[in-house]
Amino acid sequence: MARPHTLSRPPRSLFHQLAIACSLLAAASATAANPEDAADPKKVDTDYAFQGEYAGELETEPWGVQIIALGQGKFDTVGFSGGLPGAGWDGDRTTLIRGSGEIKDGVLSLKAADGRFTGTVAKGVLSLTEAGSIDIGQLKRIERRSPTEGATPPAQAIILFDGKNVDAWRDGARQTAEGHLIGGVTSRQEFQSFSLHVEFRTPYKPAARGQDRGNSGVYCQGRYEVQVLDSFGLAGENNEAGGIYSVAAPTVNMCLPPLQWQTYDIDFTAATFDAAGKKTNDAVMTVRHNGILVQDKTKLPHSTTAAPLGEGATPGPLYLQDHGNPVVYRNVWISPK
Repeated sequence: MARPHTLSRPPRSLFHQLAIACSLLAAASATAANPEDAADPKKVDTDYAFQGEYAGELETEPWGVQIIALGQGKFDTVGFSGGLPGAGWDGDRTTLIRGSGEIKDGVLSLKAADGRFTGTVAKGVLSLTEAGSIDIGQLKRIERRSPTEGATPPAQAIILFDGKNVDAWRDGARQTAEGHLIGGVTSRQEFQSFSLHVEFRTPYKPAARGQDRGNSGVYCQGRYEVQVLDSFGLAGENNEAGGIYSVAAPTVNMCLPPLQWQTYDIDFTAATFDAAGKKTNDAVMTVRHNGILVQDKTKLPHSTTAAPLGEGATPGPLYLQDHGNPVVYRNVWISPK
């Protein structure tokens, strides 16, 4: 499975400094409320305002930082030299270290483990300082959007969900009050090879970890799963966003923060079988996550363990998994080949 390439180069003082500065210990204020799971962007805790992506220059070099809320004022911070994933990152990444600090009067104060570096987040700006007085630089909070979010379906596309109704899905399909499609649904139509566009939003579950953090999945033919998960800031494994479950990790983790809309654009070629039912060619999948290629013609040697259908020559439905998390979908369309 493809992994991000780490460049071979001499150590840079800034990289080692940021590795420490981004291993920031952050803590909840005494007045901060306990975090609550939120499927609605209007119903989040205090920490949510500081979570997200930050980009800019430190000592004239481009950098990106992702701050991940872990509940009750705790955060992980990850630094990316060259820029954020999919936007200049060169492969160098700091180690994730959990920490805690202080939120007061709308400012998050951060402190490195050894006390040498400090940082603050205020009004969407992350400021880093060495030894209490030497400014390393500032990074501004940004909110990236997928270039294919809200894309117009091609003329030949079959619209499976546009917010109007759930007629394209089997009995039991439901919509939220906002009109989004709730996971745990199977399309009425079945397909062989196709191109698929789907948009999804994971919930904000800061206290949750691993597979309990915004878990769902997009199953092509009801057989092969592209994982849906709030894996913002994680390393990027086959059971995380952009991964083909149990088959291949994404080449880069392009997961955006929870409660932001994200896109999968999937090109799927069905497996082929001979007259005796023996497989002659594996299914193949190409995946773009938020517009960035994360799976390039990846061969699928087997169906996903939890898939509704095993491998076979017959067409299969699109299945959007319910895994006990309030993941929602919109703008789902498919173009059969």
